[in-house]
Amino acid sequence: MTNPADSTSPVPPAAAPRVSWREAMAVYLQPRVLVVLFLGFSSGLPLALSGSTLLVWMRESGVDLGTIGLFALVGTPYTLKFLWAPLVDALHVPLFTRRVGRRRGWLVFSQLLLIAAILLLALTDPAKAPLFVALGALLVAAMSATQDIVVDAFRVESLPESEQAAGMASYVAAYRIGMLVSTAGALFLVSAYESTGQTRLAAWMWGYVTMAGMVLIGTLTALIATEPEQSARAEAATSGESAFIRVTHAAVGAFTEFLTRKDALAALAFVVLFKFTDAFSGTMTAPFVIDLGFSRNDYAAIVKGVGLAATLIGGFAGGYVARRYSLAASLWIGGSLQAVANLSFSWLAIVGVNQWALAFAITAENFTSAIGTVIFVAYLSALCKNPLHTATQYALLTALAAVGRTYLSSGAGYVAKATGWPLFFAICVVVAVPSLVLLAWLQRRGHFDELGPVKV
Repeated sequence: MTNPADSTSPVPPAAAPRVSWREAMAVYLQPRVLVVLFLGFSSGLPLALSGSTLLVWMRESGVDLGTIGLFALVGTPYTLKFLWAPLVDALHVPLFTRRVGRRRGWLVFSQLLLIAAILLLALTDPAKAPLFVALGALLVAAMSATQDIVVDAFRVESLPESEQAAGMASYVAAYRIGMLVSTAGALFLVSAYESTGQTRLAAWMWGYVTMAGMVLIGTLTALIATEPEQSARAEAATSGESAFIRVTHAAVGAFTEFLTRKDALAALAFVVLFKFTDAFSGTMTAPFVIDLGFSRNDYAAIVKGVGLAATLIGGFAGGYVARRYSLAASLWIGGSLQAVANLSFSWLAIVGVNQWALAFAITAENFTSAIGTVIFVAYLSALCKNPLHTATQYALLTALAAVGRTYLSSGAGYVAKATGWPLFFAICVVVAVPSLVLLAWLQRRGHFDELGPVKV
């Protein structure tokens, strides 16, 4: 089997040919890129439903700030998804795999389970049974993490060299749009349902039911798409092996191939810490805005409008940065910007209820976070080499990246409670320093030079 790095990795930025803007934009309309775009939306949609949107629901229901902070722990499946990723790489889903293929079968299966989990969460009540809310949110996170495993593998394997840049930017932008729909969009829906005379609890329930229905966008996309050629070749190469052997090869191969690399542990620590500054502040952004005195609709309108525009521009700006500069330089730019952007919320906490200040803070957060995410995903993609265990290896890396969002951020509510909002967001800038120190160390050790051409 050919090395996937030979068939999917684009040429280095310095060697990339110059193209007109018409040619560059035409790439975004390629069928494979459009498929990745809609799958990115499907991946981004459920994250907030067990995260920031759920936190707003809980805060409105009178749940304590400390308890809200602890709910970051329901993201545990995002950090442990590498444990069942070998099953996704190696096993067939009865009925689904035979009919639509290895990757697409798992896509449809995981999305149907995700819809069921969101509907279950919709039936809970944060005020009366927070434990059941936690269980429902945990199931949503688990199904969402499984979908992410398959989507990441599908994206890495399906895009040829000429479409990698467009696919990466489209995926991240659509992912962020999905998150915005399940935050601002969900909040607007809840308000709309309340305006029809529904109780607050019923309005939240129907808001989540609507979000569950939107997962079908990803399901239809998976059914329309074609199976990646790399996946089909990997399937053919292992067709004579037993399920146990395939799972073992996927699990062992993914871990040993990565851990035998130079400075592997330092690289893994960097993966954990790079987005930590985003995660630490993001855990408390929604409760902060509500506590400051903004209405649910004020927050939703600005996130939906200004935040969406900033996300789209930031996503494509991140693609440009990753294409224009070396991987190490791009990570420096993305890491620094997403850290400093937290100061806009410190300023907002001092200014108070001011819609222009909120718009500026949301813009800064979404723009810089999108830049950092595109560059970070480019780095993670560059670390994955073999289609036999793409899902497992990428799941391991993204699971480690979720450690910051899930475990390291779980105490954010207590920190905010102890320090106050202005100082809290200043602390969010400081927590980015360890990742930048690791970045400097890895750069000095030649880590990024050894990765070869980067999929950006």
